[in-house]
Amino acid sequence: MRKLFLLFLMVLGGHILFAQELQARFSVLANRVSTQVDKKTFQTLQTALTNFINNRKWTTDSYQQQEKIKCNFLLTIDQDMGQNIFKATLTVQAARPVYNSTYESPIINFQDADVVFKYIEFQPVEFNENRVQGNDPLSGNLTAIVAYYINIILGMDYDSFAPKGGDPYFQKAQYIVNNAPESSQITGWKAFDGLRNRFKLAEGLVDNRYNLVHDAVYSYYRNGLDQFYDNETTGRTGLLKAISYLNTINTENPGSMVIQFFFQGKSNELVKAFSKGEQKVKVQAREILTRLDLSNSNAYKELK
Repeated sequence: MRKLFLLFLMVLGGHILFAQELQARFSVLANRVSTQVDKKTFQTLQTALTNFINNRKWTTDSYQQQEKIKCNFLLTIDQDMGQNIFKATLTVQAARPVYNSTYESPIINFQDADVVFKYIEFQPVEFNENRVQGNDPLSGNLTAIVAYYINIILGMDYDSFAPKGGDPYFQKAQYIVNNAPESSQITGWKAFDGLRNRFKLAEGLVDNRYNLVHDAVYSYYRNGLDQFYDNETTGRTGLLKAISYLNTINTENPGSMVIQFFFQGKSNELVKAFSKGEQKVKVQAREILTRLDLSNSNAYKELK
């Protein structure tokens, strides 16, 4: 399958840097935890999670070392809830190389503040995709969350190289949501768990109402950033088309979480990409971006 996928990409227009699977760094920060808790426990957890991500086979494709997706996970322990239960925030970042350059574009830059889990030092770090809930919901919640975001990373990466190429991985993420661990202390998996949660993100990536988001991802990377080496004007056209797709989604589904998710970490990249464009293109880009990415609206005002 992977060879066919590579051939498909070459036919589309030249050899590209093709990243698959994961080269992950997982860090656990426990500065806020009481000194009564042995900090070595979190070092052990950090090592276990690093091995869990990097040593597990997440797809059925074959990969080479230079093709792996570079990603970072930062688990910040916010609270010791007692009985080896902790509340934390997980920051997930992943990059995608741009064709014929040393630049890597942030394909994911997201923070999840609804991470509650139970961990006893040296307990196995496991995940069974056919039995997500497991015997102990609190013990399995962290690995379920990590597996969820890994599938989101894979889906976004595949989408960026082939139209709707990430569908199988978004479906896996949706399956994890539907079968997530349940406990009164666990949040983030249900539609009513706040305004931004794992349920709503998965929904935005599998629901037909948001289909254009996949066209946006492909246009942004394959028809946008990947084209800048050969023709900057063509590249900007691809980027403009991508944000236009997102604008259509926003018109039909105002306030969609998937749009906020898409723009995380991209404002500087977008300003640089459009800043040397024609005036008409800059005006179009500024109007759309200030509407869709409100938290970075001041940055887009530079596109004058």
